[in-house]
Amino acid sequence: MLSATDICVHLGRRQILHDVKFSAAPGNLTAIVGPNGSGKTTLLKALTGELGYTGVVLLEGEDQAHVPGTQLATRRGVLPQSVRLAFPFTVLEVVRLGLLAGIDAADDTLPEKALAHVGLSGFAGRHYHELSGGEQQRCQLARVLVQVWEPLRNGAPSYLFLDEPVSALDIGHQLEVMQIARAYADAGGCVIAVMHDLNLTAMFADSVALMKEGRLVLQAAPDVVMTDQILSDAYSCGLRVNLAPSHGRIPFLLPQVAGITGATTQA
Repeated sequence: MLSATDICVHLGRRQILHDVKFSAAPGNLTAIVGPNGSGKTTLLKALTGELGYTGVVLLEGEDQAHVPGTQLATRRGVLPQSVRLAFPFTVLEVVRLGLLAGIDAADDTLPEKALAHVGLSGFAGRHYHELSGGEQQRCQLARVLVQVWEPLRNGAPSYLFLDEPVSALDIGHQLEVMQIARAYADAGGCVIAVMHDLNLTAMFADSVALMKEGRLVLQAAPDVVMTDQILSDAYSCGLRVNLAPSHGRIPFLLPQVAGITGATTQA
């Protein structure tokens, strides 16, 4: 279990996060959503310790501020929004970096397995800079998966932190990556993902944390968070939520019905 209480982040004189309370459970995929500038990535960086914060983040009951980084690296993998490489690494070399931080460093077969898992079989010898943006994103996901390959190890969950993992992908690869994340959670791991696509969020997430202006509006199941009023207020435009007929409780939104005045569109 990951739980965070009273999380505040300041960048210079500006306060970015205001007393955020957040939780994520093993076996679940928890999505962090909200408009641009709402603090989604800042929250993720606070949860991983990349940004300084006040408050408490507990990982399996331990205050992560007191856990050595080398130990944390064997329990969690972090996929940032973007990664810049200054050297001409091959795809295999990039993915192998995950072995250096992970607990399975002796298993040299994992990089190839991870590449196949993200649909990049046969890419090992290519140079990273030759890949498209979407291919680079999947390569980085393979690196993170190698680091925490087993979702559940000796009864203890591994953690995946994903910051906009499908932002550069076409719809087919978006579904593929979200299915990987979903399967990781189903196998006992804990997945925390910053998301922009609300429809993918509704399809795959167990819990949704909605952010606005650095504050947590609500964290609950998708069908609780994704209502006309709540989303319209958060995104400052009129939105209407529908339910997919064949799935019952999975909400979805169509951009054609979004208003620009901030008023809620009636169903």
